[in-house]
Amino acid sequence: MDKDLYDLPKEELKSIPTVCGSLREALENLDKDRAFPEARRRVRMTTFIDSYIELKMTEIERFEMTPHPVEFEMYYSL
Repeated sequence: MDKDLYDLPKEELKSIPTVCGSLREALENLDKDRAFPEARRRVRMTTFIDSYIELKMTEIERFEMTPHPVEFEMYYSL
């Protein structure tokens, strides 16, 4: 990019692609966008993606339900 991204107006900033802010967001977008596997006509790929999303969502839920060490120290320790 040849412009300072911090100085761009909001209208112009909307047209710049960004990456997902979390694994959850990335998996949700992968689940919504099935164009790649369908374009390749790979049914097994779609099944793999479903299994992968299910596995990773389980990991995300566990991670989100676990307190951070700082939270544990602040709220749960004596």
